[in-house]
Amino acid sequence: VQLQASGGGLVQAGGSLRISCAASGSILTLERMDWYRQAPGKQHELVAGISSRGDTNYADSVKGRFTISRDDTWVIGLQMNSLKPEDTAIYSCKAMARIPSSSLPRNYWGQGTLVTVSS
Repeated sequence: VQLQASGGGLVQAGGSLRISCAASGSILTLERMDWYRQAPGKQHELVAGISSRGDTNYADSVKGRFTISRDDTWVIGLQMNSLKPEDTAIYSCKAMARIPSSSLPRNYWGQGTLVTVSS
């Protein structure tokens, strides 16, 4: 399973940006997909997640500003509004997927995309 994140870039504080993550490979089902981020000198942080049923969850720090969505069968998006300098980080996606050679779902990670918010 490969995960490709895209859409990162530089935006001013208060602006918006949308990033996407596309999964590919021999995937039977995607149980859930999540966005994580890591800022310099900070812990890896769960930002938002979406289950196969469409249930979503968000970190308190982004509630009301970020929206996760399933754009296609294997593609998720993260709409980020009212961005703050503290949102600056590398955003990576994780997928819990079932593949033909395994009876249990496993986690797979993508490389991430850089989001920089200037003040």
